[in-house]
Amino acid sequence: QTPHQGRPAPSTQPWKCPGKPQALFSLPAPRWPVECEVIQETIEHIEWVPPEPEPFCPPMGLEQAPDTLGEEQGTVVYHSSPVLQGSCFTCARVGGAPGPLSSPAAPLKSPQDTTLLFESRFESGNLQKVIKVGPYEYVLMLRPDLYTAKHTQWFYFRVQNTRREPLYRFTIANMAKPKSLYGQGLRRLLYSQQDAQSRGIGWRRVGTDVRYYRGSAGEPPVFRLSWTVRFPHDGDTCFFAACYPYTYSDLQRYLLALAADPARSRYCAVRALCRSLAGNTVYLLTITGPGSAAGKRVVVASARVHPGESGGSWAMRGFLDFLLSAHADAQLLRRLFVFKVVPMLNPDGVVVGNSRCSLAGRDPNRAYGMALPGSFPGVWHLRAMVQRVLAEQEVVLYCDFHGHSRKNNVFMYGCDASGDGAGTRLHQRVFPLMLSKNAPDKFSFASCKFQVQKSKEGTGRVSMWRLGVSHSYTLEVAFSGSTLGGRSSHFSVEDLESLGHLLCDTLLDFCDPSPAKVGSDLAQSALVPQGHGDTGTVPQLQQCLAEADALLQRQMGCEPGSGSSWNDVSPSELES
Repeated sequence: QTPHQGRPAPSTQPWKCPGKPQALFSLPAPRWPVECEVIQETIEHIEWVPPEPEPFCPPMGLEQAPDTLGEEQGTVVYHSSPVLQGSCFTCARVGGAPGPLSSPAAPLKSPQDTTLLFESRFESGNLQKVIKVGPYEYVLMLRPDLYTAKHTQWFYFRVQNTRREPLYRFTIANMAKPKSLYGQGLRRLLYSQQDAQSRGIGWRRVGTDVRYYRGSAGEPPVFRLSWTVRFPHDGDTCFFAACYPYTYSDLQRYLLALAADPARSRYCAVRALCRSLAGNTVYLLTITGPGSAAGKRVVVASARVHPGESGGSWAMRGFLDFLLSAHADAQLLRRLFVFKVVPMLNPDGVVVGNSRCSLAGRDPNRAYGMALPGSFPGVWHLRAMVQRVLAEQEVVLYCDFHGHSRKNNVFMYGCDASGDGAGTRLHQRVFPLMLSKNAPDKFSFASCKFQVQKSKEGTGRVSMWRLGVSHSYTLEVAFSGSTLGGRSSHFSVEDLESLGHLLCDTLLDFCDPSPAKVGSDLAQSALVPQGHGDTGTVPQLQQCLAEADALLQRQMGCEPGSGSSWNDVSPSELES
């Protein structure tokens, strides 16, 4: 029951071989720190897309923050907090804490007792404490990331014993960030088990009177998220979540279905990149067409280094679904490239319901520069794998899928160094610009940033760029939705998955040298047949380079053709 300290799993024995369908393989159950209690029930949700886009709710002013009673005026009705054995992770086992489970929820006093029953001791769950301060009003406290005292953002919990008529108010009293999309109309996700079973309805946006405001004075400051809601049924089992959950077990079920599909599994080898601190497998997928991979360029993608950013997993699933499909563009991508994909870099954080950290108690997306395979195995082995690939092949693109809690829409962070030539600096902006043209109702090029800040040196994006990956990006997907193209509505799972398809489409546009190559340093690309796409006029490289140049000229107040240049301006000045 000791953790596997980040050693790479044997890579000489693939679980599947590209080009050869394999029999179904089994996947182990998630491993938990021994301090964590885990209920035995399996939590699964149906997938559903609402028939109409779900609009944002009208934002409420901070000055109208409601008065909320505290613990001293209420009754604790749920308290589940792991008793950590020291300040750092020690060991893990399947099923978490041994022995009988405690009872964190206060028992009902009678059949007429309307107190809600709370639970969060399941995979990706996060809720630490609940205080009942009124007949239908509750104050909630989130659990900080394990082995830390901070990072309270992600939540996912169950409520039972609901009543349909009353208007309930919930207030999460210990949110960490001073600014949030909750102040701009983001609504909570609710899942009703009765509606799922009887009407086929899954996660949906709910909540009125949504407010995000600073709580009581003190340092560090804490912030409160408050909303009201009516439950759809009496006696229902419901769930609330910060974003559509996507657990480690969801990923494993996806990989099992992939292995069982003789068509898709021909193009995908699934291996273990390494084991996490708790001993959970960090999976590496290699996707390419049949035949030799020699001479093919490589695309690397990863997701869920931050476990609370589950929207990144849904975008990643769309990316994988398209790459492994029979679509003509997918076949072309597999013929041209080798894809190295790590769909869940921080499985331990996902399992325990952390927002940002791994079981090392630190943010792994600030640890790429550290030689600490025993503390941050996922990111260490990903970086080492990219180094090995670069020794033999070109890595044309790295993309790390994230979620964003403070800005709407989808956007990217790239890497612009002021010492580079104008062509190179322009080229950093072309891929996001092309993606904005392919996804005009989702992707905001105006929100993209390219400055390499000192505080971001340890991120995957900057680390891969420093290794020599010329186009290295963080893809940020808002927790909320889009304000573009006439939209003002939340992203659905379908929206998130479509981003993966659009990313693939943009990759073909980006590597299409027609109508003409634009300088040897800008067009070292595979020859992609013109007209590959199905989206009408394809934005070409030359056009987008010219457009990016004109945008930067206007940003600096230079007239096109005036001879003035933005190239001597630093990235920080450009973005200010």
